[in-house]
Amino acid sequence: MRQSRAMASVRKPVIVRKFSRDWYAGYAGTSFGHDATELEILDLTGKVMRIAWDQVKWVCYVRDFPAGETANPERLLHKRFSIRPRTAGLWMRMTLTDGEELEGLAVNDLSLVEGAGLLLTPPDARSNTQRIYVPRQSIRSLEVVSLIGAAGRKRSDTSHKAIEQPDLFPRDPDKA
Repeated sequence: MRQSRAMASVRKPVIVRKFSRDWYAGYAGTSFGHDATELEILDLTGKVMRIAWDQVKWVCYVRDFPAGETANPERLLHKRFSIRPRTAGLWMRMTLTDGEELEGLAVNDLSLVEGAGLLLTPPDARSNTQRIYVPRQSIRSLEVVSLIGAAGRKRSDTSHKAIEQPDLFPRDPDKA
């Protein structure tokens, strides 16, 4: 029997944290936040929930849902990098409107300027949280700490023409 892979990518497991410290676990669509006025998730019981974006602190894409853990269901233990990250991207540090600080790696593209929020890779990639989506209205201040470049990028020879270096000491044709 052949199964379609399109269904697997329609909804992703997320944990939505609100500023009131409440949280909801469920499944969110892949294109939320672009022009929607509220976040729509399908909770674990099959009920569709709508949460206004001004109440959402962050949306964490998770590997699995918490089993009995109510205090920190995202299992987001490290919110800052302890050392310089090795993955390519923009190292971002932000202060949220409730005063909490969060760091992550963002992709260096137009979504930083035009998007409705930021999609970050958290400092601890081995935790339950794989990605964090932070809506723009949740961010009080944002700082780019560093640009981590892609290693080993080779430039093409046609784009950069070799410039002949002038000699410091011209050769005397009589002594050659």
